[in-house]
Amino acid sequence: MPNRLWSNKTGRKATLPVFLLLCVLVSVFAVSLKHGTPALEWKTLLSILFTDGGEELERTIVREIRLPRVLLGLLVGALLGASGTLMQGALNNRLAGPELLGISAGASFAVAAITVLHLSVPFQLQPLLALAGGLAGGAAVVLAAKGSKGTTGMLLIGMSVSAMLNGLLIVLIAMGTSNDVNLLYTYLLGSLANRSWEHVGRILPWFVVMLPVSLLLARSVNLLQLGDETASGLGLKVDRSRIILLVASALLVAITVAQCGPIGYISLLAPHLTRAALRSQDARLVVPVSALCGAALLTAADGIARLLLAPMEIPVGVWTTLIGGSIFLLYLLGRKGGRVRG
Repeated sequence: MPNRLWSNKTGRKATLPVFLLLCVLVSVFAVSLKHGTPALEWKTLLSILFTDGGEELERTIVREIRLPRVLLGLLVGALLGASGTLMQGALNNRLAGPELLGISAGASFAVAAITVLHLSVPFQLQPLLALAGGLAGGAAVVLAAKGSKGTTGMLLIGMSVSAMLNGLLIVLIAMGTSNDVNLLYTYLLGSLANRSWEHVGRILPWFVVMLPVSLLLARSVNLLQLGDETASGLGLKVDRSRIILLVASALLVAITVAQCGPIGYISLLAPHLTRAALRSQDARLVVPVSALCGAALLTAADGIARLLLAPMEIPVGVWTTLIGGSIFLLYLLGRKGGRVRG
């Protein structure tokens, strides 16, 4: 029974990881607001945040540039972390992720098509079109992998579908003007740069709705972890629940892709780190803590993107792919019967 996954001991184990994640978030939040050009004293930063202290330029930089960027990173990272948990639960596959199942590529293709073909689509509807593209990419992978056994077949098919969609994306870029290419370049790498309160306002309603929905779906994830036959025997409509989970996961990814471009490996890595820290598979814990972990990972990566090579900035999507991909590879190698040791 799924209730066996939960115990008071499990809840107590979550206290330290959650506390550490909150400390990381607060630290990254503060450092991101303080450092940059210009760098601020802590006293000045606090006076800007809570009063009208500091010079006008400093107030503008903190309140209109740095603060919305950090908050957007928190929201996007949380959505990606929750998305990864739902997707892995829906497929009962720890290697499932939007990067490997064609969802990110499909959503990116949809948004790029709007840009290059100059389609008159209101910005509020772009997440829905990104969702359609992401669902199409994910559905192609799932249907093609239906007869395959194990994770290898799904990974190969997912990589093939993603490669095909990325090839079509290149064709679209070739059709665009130089201005289109410049717009798409940063977007397709995944970036939080040049984002404003308007972007925060666009993603906040989705966050307020979708994160509680993700928590409500945790029971279905717990049941699916027991296997399809057991879940069905416990009264779960397996196929319908799986579709709902995949749609919810794809929607979470599509929202972030529409706003910030494809940001890789957060949704794949956050659930793994969360399960390892909690030593629990209970989705009622893993979903919210994965959201917290995703927020910490993305805001930290964005701080690196902005500050490490300043004044030059490499989009955060590059850093999450480089760092997240490396960590995930080491994780997978370490799982091979303990043959890889530190």
